[in-house]
Amino acid sequence: MLFARFMAIYGHKFKSCFETQDEIRIAKREWALSMQGYSEAELVSAINRCKETLAWMPTISEFITILNEQSGDFGLPPAKIAYEEVCRYADHPTQHEWTHVALYHAGKATGWFRLRSEEEDRVFPDFRYNYQVICRRVRAGEDLSIEVPVALEDKSDNTLVEFIQRWGEQQQLSPEQASTLLFYLTKPAGSDIRERFRQASQQRAESWGLSVKLPDDYQ
Repeated sequence: MLFARFMAIYGHKFKSCFETQDEIRIAKREWALSMQGYSEAELVSAINRCKETLAWMPTISEFITILNEQSGDFGLPPAKIAYEEVCRYADHPTQHEWTHVALYHAGKATGWFRLRSEEEDRVFPDFRYNYQVICRRVRAGEDLSIEVPVALEDKSDNTLVEFIQRWGEQQQLSPEQASTLLFYLTKPAGSDIRERFRQASQQRAESWGLSVKLPDDYQ
């Protein structure tokens, strides 16, 4: 349906995007994978938007952006707007009334301390990826209260997560507070940036009334 509509709307411009039938088959497969989780009504609405605003057939990323901007997209704001809200309230995420609960889960998956302290060009790509994964879960009707690892890279990350959880429980801290204080452990051991983050975390811990020396490592 999608490609039939695009062909009708864009005519020779659509045909000029593909030189062979193999290219069309590959493109259809990629579009089908990318459109999983969206309803037919959402796709039709986005196609109509393309017809009104675009002179050429959109790329997949452009089409997904239009999909996410549609008012019927489960109330999910676009990734950039979601990122800006998450950054504004990363200091007290559990106290904020989120535009959508997906923002909280994407922020948590990215790391509240990272969102508060790192430059946008470093942290936004990770947030965007996590947010897209969470949005797919929302569209699929999943319960976001059930934790699902979003972007764990290897077993060492898992070990670190478990360490942070145990340490936080020992210090009677919330998971968000423990993750904030120990975020520096995700940086390379012995690096200057890790030490700078550790010192900042130590000062934060003292401002919270914690008389504890933060660990140098977790292994």
